[in-house]
Amino acid sequence: MTNCLFCKIINGDIPSVKIFENNDIIAFLDISQVTKGHTLVIPKHHYENVFQLDGDTIASIFRPIPKIAEAIKSAFNANGINIINNNGEVAGQTIFHYHVHIVPRYNEDDGFRAIYTNHMDKYSREDLVEFAKRITDNIKD
Repeated sequence: MTNCLFCKIINGDIPSVKIFENNDIIAFLDISQVTKGHTLVIPKHHYENVFQLDGDTIASIFRPIPKIAEAIKSAFNANGINIINNNGEVAGQTIFHYHVHIVPRYNEDDGFRAIYTNHMDKYSREDLVEFAKRITDNIKD
């Protein structure tokens, strides 16, 4: 894809600071560095989001993530890691080439915020059963 920032990085048209590469993916430091060591993992083939991926492709992307995450954690003595993937603009995706963020965590004040609202009291057990049925009815092989 000609206008894709990540495709330009893959092709070497835009420089990056790579930390890992194999036949399927490239991992490089995110220029935003939300926290020290923030890394992006991207497939070498252009996919816009998770909805375009098949099982083999997602496996090839995620297979090296544990060792990359462990290397980041060890290199910076991080206390934890967030692994994040945004799909679609409303979900926070800003570059429309599938990618995974590996964000090392140091403490609660390290600059990263993952905020979730608990709606436990909003939905009954029956609601959850109905949600599960709607989802399972839409799972395709």
